[in-house]
Amino acid sequence: MTDRIEKSVELKAPIERVWTALTDHDEFGTWFRVKLDGPFVPGEISRGHITYPGYEHVRWEAMVTRMDEPHYFSFTWHPYAVDPDVDYSGETPTLVEFRLAPTGSGTRLTVTESGFDALPPHRRPDALRMNDGGWAEQMKNIEEYVAA
Repeated sequence: MTDRIEKSVELKAPIERVWTALTDHDEFGTWFRVKLDGPFVPGEISRGHITYPGYEHVRWEAMVTRMDEPHYFSFTWHPYAVDPDVDYSGETPTLVEFRLAPTGSGTRLTVTESGFDALPPHRRPDALRMNDGGWAEQMKNIEEYVAA
């Protein structure tokens, strides 16, 4: 598939704990490696900067679209928008969705990022590849974070 990335992980934590790790801006920032300026609010832009080594120059900007506690959280953003000399604002953003479901031993977290087909053709392969690897790493990060 060229339009979407989907990753799932079984977390050994109750759904309420995972919800807080996802939607509290300070907790999200810890495991995602971003310093956010304020809380997530549906209909508002979340801003901050990446703290991941090598990407500290990258500004975080995401439009929070929905927060349906404790099962669904989503935002849109410009994927792999890391070049400070490029204005990505004219591109259609991708949609990032976090779905939570209780399981017998914790919570199943599924992250889907969709909309890559709307990116400019010259950006699509790198954005898809880099975000696919990024989400794989972020799933490990949140797994370790909620287990601690």
